[in-house]
Amino acid sequence: MTDINFKPAPSPFKRNTADTGPERTTEDRDAALPYDLIELLFFAYRDFTRDPDDVLAEYEFGRAHHRVLHFVERNPGIMVTDLLGILRITKQSLGRVLKQLVDAGVIEQREGHHDRRQRLLYTTEQGHALAVDLARLQQKRLERALIGLPDGSDEIIRRFLLQMIDPEMRPEIVQLLRSSFDLKD
Repeated sequence: MTDINFKPAPSPFKRNTADTGPERTTEDRDAALPYDLIELLFFAYRDFTRDPDDVLAEYEFGRAHHRVLHFVERNPGIMVTDLLGILRITKQSLGRVLKQLVDAGVIEQREGHHDRRQRLLYTTEQGHALAVDLARLQQKRLERALIGLPDGSDEIIRRFLLQMIDPEMRPEIVQLLRSSFDLKD
């Protein structure tokens, strides 16, 4: 009887670790790029945002509205200037989105305690309910993704995502998130 040897098909999720010498062609170098990780991140983000997108569409809101609502909900009384820093968008872009959220009764603006020119942002009762609904949709997706992974995987994922952030911004992000979970240095 003849032995039949099969060569397993290469995993679509393994990077090409071929020789990295100078004789490699551009095509070889491109094959070694982590396209699988890039594309997985793209598809994960697409689906992570799709669930809230469906709910937001009912209000004629988009992802910019979601980001503003999320950070106002998580940081009651946040100043507009601080929100601009978190979102890294222009004052004009924030102004347009904020106006729509205020007009819809989702966010309210209050004067600062010490400086009446300051605008402090808060979610309304309706805004709080919407923010919680959107977060629950994303929480469910995260829970489904974590099922079956080894214990402690959520901490590894946190560290990975933190490493994806520009190094000079990490301390600011860690400070912002410190109340949400305990990041160890």
